[in-house]
Amino acid sequence: MKDRIAAIFIAFFLGSFGGQYFYLGKTGRGVACLLLCWTFIPSLIGFYHTIIWLMMSDEAFNAEYNEGWAPTRSANVSDELAKLFILKEKGAITEQEYNARKAQLLG
Repeated sequence: MKDRIAAIFIAFFLGSFGGQYFYLGKTGRGVACLLLCWTFIPSLIGFYHTIIWLMMSDEAFNAEYNEGWAPTRSANVSDELAKLFILKEKGAITEQEYNARKAQLLG
C-alpha cells in the first residue's frame, strides 16, 4: 500500500527525476521524467504533486493510488447498529427485524 506522506516527500525531493511515479508504480511516466529531467519540467510536476497531495485526504489518495483499497467499515457499522438499536427501542422495528438487520451488517 502506498503512503501519501511518503509520496509527498518523494515528489518534493526526487520529483525532478520522476521518483513519485516510480513509487506509485507508473514506471513509464518515471522513465519519461528521467529522460526530460534536464528541462526542469519534471521538477514542476513534482512540485505540483507535492502541493496536490498535501491538500488531499488519505482516503482520496488511497482511492486513487491504492487499488483494492476499501475504507474500514467499523465506524459505519457501529453507527448503523446504534441507529438500529434506537429504532428497536422506539418500537419502529420488531426484535426479529432488528436481529435480521444486525446479522446482515455484521455478516
